[in-house]
Amino acid sequence: MKLFVFGLGYSAAFFAQRLHAYGHQVTGTVRTPVKAKAMAHDGLIARIFGPDGHDEEIESDILACDAMLISVPPDAGGDPILRTYAKQIAAAKTTRWIGYLSTIGVYGDHAGEWIDERTPANPSNVRSQRRARAEQDWLTLGAKGTASVQIFRLAGIYGPGRNQLIQIAQGTARRIIKPGQVFNRTHVEDIAQVLEASLERPRNGGIYNVTDNEPAPPQDVVTFAAQLCNRTPPPEVRLEDAALTDMGRSFYDENKRVRNQLIHDELGVTLKYPTYREGLAALKAAGDGSM
Repeated sequence: MKLFVFGLGYSAAFFAQRLHAYGHQVTGTVRTPVKAKAMAHDGLIARIFGPDGHDEEIESDILACDAMLISVPPDAGGDPILRTYAKQIAAAKTTRWIGYLSTIGVYGDHAGEWIDERTPANPSNVRSQRRARAEQDWLTLGAKGTASVQIFRLAGIYGPGRNQLIQIAQGTARRIIKPGQVFNRTHVEDIAQVLEASLERPRNGGIYNVTDNEPAPPQDVVTFAAQLCNRTPPPEVRLEDAALTDMGRSFYDENKRVRNQLIHDELGVTLKYPTYREGLAALKAAGDGSM
């Protein structure tokens, strides 16, 4: 199989490297030559795609791929991939699967209530509004073409090198308190297995929540990470006293519990890390958070 990835960021690169390890050919885009060199070192074929231009080979890569993953975020002008390559993607004869990585942020705020894929998108900030529009643009392309387009709405992503254990070890972890606030999370390895399952069972127009089973208060996760590291948890800080950026504070404007039953029922996925406890414990055992 030939996979083409727009945007070899944290989650997409993890998935790409996993498929490469299985023996598949993987090509993807990065923004800088330095990142391209790093990806090539990992065995991936890297192309440049960014605000300063793009490699000419991308067009032929699109026309030759069997599957395509999109993780580049939309901007004020819409989805940059569709803006640049919509005709080529629509003309690709071999592409049978397209996955778009989105966010559960498109649901907006639900005051801590449980929601699922049947809940209408109601994004409350500009970033999520752009995501919701991009989702629809990709679904429209799927409805008109031969490739199956799937949307994956991801919760807060963590995994190797990106987790609260690292923050505890570096002294940057914070226990910010907003009463009643909960977040879902998802381990990058579970994201990868959901994408793999979808490749085997494509459904054009499918939308899937990729989350763990236990939405939890963020301070509880930090406390558990500190316990794993045999450290004293950082002091609690009220949200109103936390010096957060506008983006950081915006995450606390939304409170919801997101169900993930569809990835189990339709894709047959059993999460390797159903809660943050299993995920962080495994990461600690692998060496994250060690000094």
